[in-house]
Amino acid sequence: MNKWKYTSIVFLGGCCYGILSTFVKLAYSAGYSVTEVTGGQYLFGTLMTWLLILFTKKKKITRSLTLKLLLSGIPFGLTGAFYYQSLQTLNASLAIILLFQFVWIGTLFELIFYKKKPNKEKLLSIFILLVGSILAGGIISEGGIELSWKGTIWGLLSALTFATFIFLSGSVGKDTPPLLKSALLSTGALVAVFLMYPPIYLFDLPKLVGVVPYGSILGLFGVFLPPLLYSIGMPQIDPGLGTILTASELPVAVSMSALVLGESVGWSRWMGVILILIGIMVSNVRQSKAKTNHVHVQENTTTHHL
Repeated sequence: MNKWKYTSIVFLGGCCYGILSTFVKLAYSAGYSVTEVTGGQYLFGTLMTWLLILFTKKKKITRSLTLKLLLSGIPFGLTGAFYYQSLQTLNASLAIILLFQFVWIGTLFELIFYKKKPNKEKLLSIFILLVGSILAGGIISEGGIELSWKGTIWGLLSALTFATFIFLSGSVGKDTPPLLKSALLSTGALVAVFLMYPPIYLFDLPKLVGVVPYGSILGLFGVFLPPLLYSIGMPQIDPGLGTILTASELPVAVSMSALVLGESVGWSRWMGVILILIGIMVSNVRQSKAKTNHVHVQENTTTHHL
């Protein structure tokens, strides 16, 4: 599988997250709380992953690696919890823009831990993505923002934990079977969510049954698929590029709001969507050049030997 396939897999993982906001809104409109929606999402998503493992070939891993993967799942769970906390005091547009800061935090991690400086294409890509997120988030169309220190801190924490999760997805347990790795990451996330949002609703059968449809969809696209796709793709690409590819979340979220919820999406938000997609493409320019140069070197070497 070549690099382009791995980047496509990570890109799809980001797209999955874009589906969530629409169904979260539908769950809230049906009368379910943050605790029930968040808990249901991680509970059903984790169960899906472990159920699938029952039908696959088992591979033993060390206790040490198991513990590392469980701990690596904690920022995955905290991201959702922190993001929902930020929504308590901030409007959705500002909260998503704060979350979107993960695109440069991932590149910062790459610099700190791998001593890898970002190239000009990556820096340009991050700038385009941040401008695109402001437009796509609806800040301009809403005509102003109201800041809250508490909400801002929660929002930035969600960006930090999301970037951390993406980074760990590519660096911890690289040789672990993707499905098993995903299951352990999801389990760690579930524990973190249950600690923040005690699952009292599990003892209320009517409420538990009612949240199943929403929890199943949110679990599929928010807990089951992303870690699995990231477990496959992230170890094969740069962490910085991985966070940029995950920016596909916002264009999908805007599109879903327009198509499913029937929300009015102005030209500025669509322009933001286009900019984000351009930013993602710019981030891949360097990779494309490197691959082309590698092919040329191989051809020249072969010709020399002949």
